Amino acid sequence: MNRGVLLLLQALVAVVFIGAWHVGSTVPIGGSYLLPKFFFSTPADVAHRVWTLFAEGTMKIVTCTETIDVTRLLNISEPCFGKTVWQHLSITLIEGLLAFAIGAGAGIVIGFWLARHPLLSAVFDPYIKMLNALPRVVLAPIFLLWLGLGIWSKVALGVTLVFFIVFFNVYQGVKEVSPAILANARMLGMNERQLFRNVYWPSALSWMFSSLHTSVGFAIIGAVVGEYLGAAAGLGYMIQQAEGTFDTTGVFAGMVILAVFVLIIDWCVTLVERRMLVWRPPSAAGQG
Repeated sequence: MNRGVLLLLQALVAVVFIGAWHVGSTVPIGGSYLLPKFFFSTPADVAHRVWTLFAEGTMKIVTCTETIDVTRLLNISEPCFGKTVWQHLSITLIEGLLAFAIGAGAGIVIGFWLARHPLLSAVFDPYIKMLNALPRVVLAPIFLLWLGLGIWSKVALGVTLVFFIVFFNVYQGVKEVSPAILANARMLGMNERQLFRNVYWPSALSWMFSSLHTSVGFAIIGAVVGEYLGAAAGLGYMIQQAEGTFDTTGVFAGMVILAVFVLIIDWCVTLVERRMLVWRPPSAAGQG
């Protein structure tokens, strides 16, 4: 499909969704609204709030005269934590990116390691499945208790979400290597290092990037949920404060900001994927 046509169709979906939201929240039908403003706000109000937050920075969740030092973000836990959406956003992005990097890195390394050691994989299999089955929301209060209200409790929650997604995909990608390809590579004299670089790694890359695209959203979700349950700053904190005052517009504005920045991070992952998978032929779907 032509890229221009694809972008047009994607924009059309957004226009239809926003149009339906606008009509439902501003046009009364039978004396009532399908989407009452109190519960759903309106697209215009949400767009104005987002613009105000970034252009003017007038929505101040906390007041503080102390200058924020970014190097203190790793340990700070007091409520004196930034004034504008820029500072709250930067905190959430730092938490999300750290969770993404740590969780994805650990998932890749451990996934490769266990896939190459069948005995260890069999030994740890029930424990990995058991840990993966634990509801992450239950872990959030424990992380808050262990690590406090600083960013590390949110990072830990995000890591638990990202790790298993990446781990299982990398593990499966390595296990999916064709035995015939392995036999031919060994017959050509490849050692384990060369097998890793030329056989296992290319096989796992497609699986890995598929999981990374999903993990971006989960890393941010972990940060926001952690902030929502207990934090002194961040977009999750802003959304929680807006919800506490029945500010529906503020809640939707926070969600729109999160969605946009998740798309930006996912686009960055796509750029890396294209560079690392330049050898991969285009899929049949991409050629349609």
